[in-house]
Amino acid sequence: MKRNLLLTPGPTQIPPEICAALGKPIIHHRTPQFQENLKEAIEGLKYVFQTKNDIYILTSSGTGGMEAAVSNLLSPGDKAITVEGGKFGERWTEICQSYGVVTKVIQVPWGKAVQASEIKKTLDADKNIKAVFITLAETSTGITTDVEAVAKVVNHTGAVLVVDAVSGLGVVDLKTDAWGVDVVVSASHKGLMLPPGLAFVSASEKALKLIETSKSPRYYFDLRKSREALADVDTPFTPAIGIVIALNESLRRVKQEGLENLFAYYAKLAQGTREAAKALGLSLFPDESCISNVLTAISLPAAIDGGKVMKIMRDTHGISVAGGQDTLKGKIIRIAHMGCVDEYDILTGISCLEKVLLKLGHKFTLGAGVAAAQKVFNS
Repeated sequence: MKRNLLLTPGPTQIPPEICAALGKPIIHHRTPQFQENLKEAIEGLKYVFQTKNDIYILTSSGTGGMEAAVSNLLSPGDKAITVEGGKFGERWTEICQSYGVVTKVIQVPWGKAVQASEIKKTLDADKNIKAVFITLAETSTGITTDVEAVAKVVNHTGAVLVVDAVSGLGVVDLKTDAWGVDVVVSASHKGLMLPPGLAFVSASEKALKLIETSKSPRYYFDLRKSREALADVDTPFTPAIGIVIALNESLRRVKQEGLENLFAYYAKLAQGTREAAKALGLSLFPDESCISNVLTAISLPAAIDGGKVMKIMRDTHGISVAGGQDTLKGKIIRIAHMGCVDEYDILTGISCLEKVLLKLGHKFTLGAGVAAAQKVFNS
């Protein structure tokens, strides 16, 4: 039987104990039993989000959470900053424009992170900007944004800071309250090791004031309904019951490991992956000053088609990595190290990558990538 190893930036591998939780008999959502599960999930999410703010659970992918953030915070004609340095930053712009929000777009070269000074300059030039939308981990390019630095700038204004942490939550540090982040959006199928189906949105008091006054159309994603239901430990609509129950198993696992320990572990997996790529004569795509521990984006030689690398790894060897998007299609591959991925998964992926690169004519010392990763993991 062919393996099915996911080294993709979502969905990620699901550990056996969470698979078991997903297989439990379903219960009704308007019952005390489900209320206990929901209460436990909210408290566990507050630990991962590092916040005391309310967190709303939506039945959707992460993009639904992003849309909820826009439609609940802003009205048509409001102004917002969006940072475009990859596909997911562009998504903020697209959602804002769908709701008639006037976007002040900050363009950042792919592979680099926005500087807080650029956001400050834009905010200083227009005092009517109501929100700043950024991406914690831009998985299309492999960078992490310095959210703390951006928050220091935004906190001195009337604008709210909104962070897409769909990929980064629980993988890299995000101190929501300590840094003063107003809204954080995340999802179930990345660092939390669950199937797609849940989005999470946290909201500060500053954000709640905007939520109460937004004139954008909203119904299913109306966070006012979510807030009202949460007061009774409930959800306004039918939730993804099974995933919420399994979420508690994931959150217990995260608490047992400890956030700081997880951040350090993912950093080591990332370092091992980077060193392996370099040992194979490959270069890293992003600027190393802002490189992400969520995934590693590896540039391939011009003669090697990244699409072929990805296809052979997946279809022949049962190991899935991600390819490049947009202008990077065929030029890079992306190897994720988040969730329950461990050193042995990374070593397996690197070994397979070596095999495929050799087949496609790339010249390197066989085993060099695995040895480089092992050196990091054993240090």
